[in-house]
Order: sequence, then structure tokens, then C-alpha cells
Amino acid sequence: MSKNMPTPITMQSDGLVVPPHPTIPHIIGDGSGPDIWRASQPVIDAVVRSAYADARSIEWLEVLAGQKAYDTTGNWLPEETMEAFRDFLVGIKGPLTTPVGGGIRSLNVALRQGLDLYCCVRPVRSFEGLVTPVKHPELVDMVIFRENTEDIYAGIEFAAGTAEAQALRDWLCSTFPERAAKVRFPQTSGFGIKPVSREGTERLVQAAIQYAIDHHRPSVTLVHKGNIMKFTEGAFRDWGYALAEREFGATPCGKASWRQLPCGIIIKDCICDAFLQEILLHPAEHSVVATLNLNGDYCSDALAAQVGGIGISPGANINYHTGHAVFEATHGTAPALANQNKVNPCSFLLSAQMMLSYIGWKEAADALLRGIQATLAAHQVTADLASLIPGATALSTSDYAEALVAHILS
Repeated sequence: MSKNMPTPITMQSDGLVVPPHPTIPHIIGDGSGPDIWRASQPVIDAVVRSAYADARSIEWLEVLAGQKAYDTTGNWLPEETMEAFRDFLVGIKGPLTTPVGGGIRSLNVALRQGLDLYCCVRPVRSFEGLVTPVKHPELVDMVIFRENTEDIYAGIEFAAGTAEAQALRDWLCSTFPERAAKVRFPQTSGFGIKPVSREGTERLVQAAIQYAIDHHRPSVTLVHKGNIMKFTEGAFRDWGYALAEREFGATPCGKASWRQLPCGIIIKDCICDAFLQEILLHPAEHSVVATLNLNGDYCSDALAAQVGGIGISPGANINYHTGHAVFEATHGTAPALANQNKVNPCSFLLSAQMMLSYIGWKEAADALLRGIQATLAAHQVTADLASLIPGATALSTSDYAEALVAHILS
């Protein structure tokens, strides 16, 4: 097949099959997205070229979502975009705006649910040279596995004062009067339902434990609010432990409910509010974290703040069964900085590093990570980080990308 013809990554029973010149769809994104993409694409291409010369390269395929898609097609998320991600399996995206008013509640959620990308994977670690608000950021080295298709992402809500809310109230009162009596102000209450399933829990926890095994991580922490929400968050905890026992041979290890795998990995759990304290006081005690959607949102952002902010926090949305994966910058669109060549591209670039690792291009992934580490250690950073680091050089987005390429090629 010609290098210039679309060549998809495919999934076989033993894993991904990646051609030398795979076609990878990308969404430029809204707001600051175009600035980030213009700076980042040459970096990704350069690191692949430096690792493999002409033997490998990425054939980029732009697909539309967000404001550009709406302006072009009248659709915030065209079906052609979904088809491209389905067909080519692996893609990457910049930040997307959330439409105001009707239509899709969140484009990011629509992509994750439409492709059943049940794992939101957020590695959080410190980098030399960054100034952070905690004393020992180097102790933070965690990978968050956040459930991506249930909990509030599949939540069903009824607005206060609507016929739907009234119907739900009437049903609760007639069917479960004792539970309905707990609603303090029923006439002015909105209602929400959060689904949490055994199947959804098990596939997330299985991915988290397998990641810990594959990457020689010491522990997996199940984070939940099961002391209050016993049949959703509590079930998540219980199903997680049961999965660890059934599929991985975990056995009691003498400390509360904890389990231990034959390889020595500890499976433990922590109440979510206590976990937010734990990551400040004892971050080294936690390595891989498996949690539901809302908890994962809070925890991953709080952890990012401990190591320098969301501007250097990468993310991936993955279905480990089908191989589908969309890598993304984890921050918002920052429209106030659009077209000013000022934004930090590191979240996107570190997500690209995750993508390269995911498709098995380890040499390129490692080179990109080393380059980013070198720029940060040299205090060659964009304005958001320079404001936190005395004596740092504030670079534009494009100048930062050029500095990064120089470190990669050095």
C-alpha cells in the first residue's frame, strides 16, 4: 500500500497492528487549539523522523468537531468524524468548546460515549525545574483510570419544576415513601440518577490492574464514596475487589480489606474525600488509581495542580478491548488566548507522547518525553509556567516548540 493512501491501525487478538505510515485522524480544536496544533505537529513529526528516519511516519487526517465543524457543516460533531475515529482506531484532539444552549451537552463526552472509550487515563508526575505549591512534588507519580461512560457522564437529570421531576416525585412517593420522605424540599428539587454497573466497573478495574502489572507499579487504589452511596460507589469498590480475586488471583493480605496479587501488587481502597487528603500527605502511597467519573475528575485536576498545573497534564480515552483510543489535551479552549501564540502546548504534546507509546513506537515516545523534560529543566517554558519560576524564559508557543525540537535533535 502506498505511503500516501489511508492506512488504518487495526486490532487483532494479540493487540494493535500498526503499519509503518499509519493514518491518524486529528481534531485541531477550538480557541487555543489552532496555536497548539501549529506548534505541535512539527514536533511530533520531528521526533518520529529522528527515531526512525523515513521508515515510519504519521499521515495526519484532519477531521472536524467543535466550532469549525459547526461553521463548516452546521453540525458540532459530524458523523464523518466519528466514522474516521472508528475506522482508523487511534486519534488525537485539541480542546473543544461546549455548545451553548441545545444539542450535544459535551462534545468530549459524545466522543467518549460514541466510541465506548471507557477508560480516561491521566498520568500525573512531576518534572524537574517546575515550581509547584507542594513541598515534595517529586513524590507524585500516579496514573488515574477514570471510568468514562457511567456515573455523571450517563447521568439522567430532571429539572426542578418540570413535569418530569413531578412524575419522578410521584413515583417515589407511591413506591418508596420512606425514601421519598428524605427529600427535604420536594417541590423545588431537581433530581439526578447516576448509573454504575458491574460490567462497567469490572472492565475499568481490569484495565487498571493490568496496567499496574505491565508497568511494574506497586499498587492499585480503588477510590470511592461507598460509605454514603453504598449501591453505586460501594458496589464499585466491592466489584473491584471481586474482579481482582477472580481474574488476578488476589488474596487477603492482612490489612483491612486489602488484597495482594501473586506478583506482589497491592489492591486497596480509599474514600474519595480522604483520598484528596492522601495525595497531599502521602502521595507516594498511591500509584495506579481506579475510580468513577466524578471522583476521577476532581482527583486528576487536584493532582495536576500539585505538579505544575493542567497545562502539563496529558490524557487518553481508551477502549482496551477494541483498541480505539483518542488522546487529548486536558485543558479548556482558553478563547482569550486564541491566535496569540502564547498557550502552553505541553498537555497536547504529552498526550501525543502517550499516543506514540500506545501504538508501540517507544523510541519516539521516550525521545519526546526526554525533550519535554529537558526544556522544563532548562526553564524554557511558556508564560503560564514562567510566571511561577523565578528567572524563567517566557517563550511563545512556536518558540517553545522550536526549543523542544532542538533538545530532541541534540
